[in-house]
Amino acid sequence: MTNGTRKSRSFLLSAALTRTGYALLRANRAGAPARWERTNYAGRTVELYAGPATAIGTALAAARVHPGAGLAVLAAGACGAYDDVAGDHRRGFRAHLGALRDGEVTSGAVKLLGISAAALAAGALLRERPLDRLLAGVVIAGAAHCVNLVDVRPGRALGAVLALGAPALLRQGPGGELAAVAMGGAAVVLREDAGERTMLGDTGAHALGAALGAAVVAGSGRAGLLAGAVAVVAATVRGDRVTGWARSL
Repeated sequence: MTNGTRKSRSFLLSAALTRTGYALLRANRAGAPARWERTNYAGRTVELYAGPATAIGTALAAARVHPGAGLAVLAAGACGAYDDVAGDHRRGFRAHLGALRDGEVTSGAVKLLGISAAALAAGALLRERPLDRLLAGVVIAGAAHCVNLVDVRPGRALGAVLALGAPALLRQGPGGELAAVAMGGAAVVLREDAGERTMLGDTGAHALGAALGAAVVAGSGRAGLLAGAVAVVAATVRGDRVTGWARSL
């Protein structure tokens, strides 16, 4: 099987699993209906089904490429889901870490610590050398946060995943396959998200970001890992400013 065929299969598998999950969740309307609805920036009521469908679909497809990548995506989605359900709507690391310092464990702090721990565990599975494992964890956790950071308007997070995944898709081996996984999951719910019928929430945004991060980790050498880590840390440090800029557009 050629590398191009493997990437095509990864894309299609991720898209099929995500679409199937989305259809099943909408058909069964699991739990209280209000739990699966949110009010978006424009005051419209939208569904949250795309988030768990994307997280589960991409996690399963990523695990087929590498178990460490599947772990990262699933854990990021699970931590995002907790914040979607129990979130207190405080934004930015400073707010959550400040609350933690005062003895209050916010949902954002749980998400931050949970995704970071899972990213480091995934990095240990994806890479062999200690420094590479550390950098891999930073890249995966940072990418998950950065995709969530731009999820402020319909279609933006998914557009970012497709745009950032395209260059990684050119890589050979697992890196290209994982980029295809992220893009497949994003592409199949783009129409509903952009049409303001559903939203990713933290669940889907973090999962897709982790998939992109895993693609970078699986397809990069030490220099690429270092560049990726610097990029996501810089974006995180400027996160509040970037989010405010994005919301103003």
